[in-house]
Amino acid sequence: MAPSAMSRWTKALSEAQPVPYWLDDPGRPHPEPALTGAETCDLLVVGGGYSGLWTALNAKERDPQRDVVLLEGREVGWAASGRNGGFCAASLTHGLPNGLTRWPDEIVKLQELGARNLDEIEKAVARHDLDCEFERTGEIDVATETYQAWELRDWYEELREKGLADGIDFLDADEVREQVASPTFEAGLWDRRGVAMLNPAKLVWGLKRACLGLGVRIYENTPALELKSYGAGMAVRTPYGTVRARKVALGTNIFPNLVKRVRAYTVPVYDYALMTEPLSEEQLAAVGWKNRQGLGDSANQFHYFRLSADNRILWGGYDAVYPYGGRVRAEYDDRPETYAKLAGHFFTCFPQLEGVRFTHAWGGAIDTCSRFSAFYGTAHQGKVAYAAGYTGLGVGATRFGADVMLDLLAGERTERTSLEMVRKKPLPFPPEPFAWTGIALTKWSLARADSHGGRRNLWLRTMDKLGLGFDS
Repeated sequence: MAPSAMSRWTKALSEAQPVPYWLDDPGRPHPEPALTGAETCDLLVVGGGYSGLWTALNAKERDPQRDVVLLEGREVGWAASGRNGGFCAASLTHGLPNGLTRWPDEIVKLQELGARNLDEIEKAVARHDLDCEFERTGEIDVATETYQAWELRDWYEELREKGLADGIDFLDADEVREQVASPTFEAGLWDRRGVAMLNPAKLVWGLKRACLGLGVRIYENTPALELKSYGAGMAVRTPYGTVRARKVALGTNIFPNLVKRVRAYTVPVYDYALMTEPLSEEQLAAVGWKNRQGLGDSANQFHYFRLSADNRILWGGYDAVYPYGGRVRAEYDDRPETYAKLAGHFFTCFPQLEGVRFTHAWGGAIDTCSRFSAFYGTAHQGKVAYAAGYTGLGVGATRFGADVMLDLLAGERTERTSLEMVRKKPLPFPPEPFAWTGIALTKWSLARADSHGGRRNLWLRTMDKLGLGFDS
């Protein structure tokens, strides 16, 4: 990249605020007071992101008399749930390719459950009046290299042969550019019904309001410090109080799990995004995008991009940064070198938008596990349930995970808890320095594959055979 081009593109970042666009909203609700003193309840939910809020909401909808308390260490939605791209996918397996590889015998059932889960999210948006800019526009997986276009076509034919192509269309270069005009697009797969776009922070805030309306007691700025058995139930200690509960659901995801043996199954991966100013009518016409789909490219180091309700473009992805030791720290949320890289990629994709400015640039941690999709389990003789490891595709899947946790806590064998995906766990990550070394080698290999026609080296082929990987 020439220095002049870099300076031209990074100039678009000169007024970008290093805060998540979604959370920079005057409508952001005030936090609920922190817990002080002692509380008791039937169900304690730890974590105020999607995972915890869906668990609390679904618990009350299953049994309105159930006494539910939710603890959040900061403010609801301040972490991954308020920082993501707002892609709400039906897939429970981090995409159909990953699901088909890992659970071929269950993939039809997993697809059905995922589609039903997305339908239920859409119904909940209407039922609870969740004003979250929900648009079920689908998503296009685009090829930006010729070899990727051939791979997309081959994948589409495989889906047709397996009877899994319902609602999916293959688009050639002209057809995909008719949808969204970029000179870099070579082909696309349009999943018409399997993905919705939404405002992630407004979804969190709407879920919070719905939970409060059903009688859930929410305490914010109340970190859960310790979990232990207490008589027939459990007790959780907080800075200024305690909660005694019959059952506990843990939705803490990337943050250290209160069940310590679960911690080795996830590592934090930092992901970054930019948001443009609203496009003018002329700029929007130059891009097309009349059907407002979400988009993602087919590279290993991929980008995801979409239109907001006010016609800004969110552009994120590519760099997936793992900090040594798996530390989660506020300073990792801001990474100017990645913003500069993303700005260059944006204007390469959309050269007709040169001159557009970015207003926000931010990052956040994703809870990645080695099989790329969530895992589940119980502890303390079934009195505690957890779900984690969504690996960047949790906006929709966390609602399914909430139902899994509630099923597990009830001791029920359901179509969800019977799944191999639910019954078995991924391989844990090794301790340092092996985790950092393995992840660094994997990232280098993935970048190399992108620049060598998609050819995977011996390290990646070995990881594939072992069912291991690294992704955001």
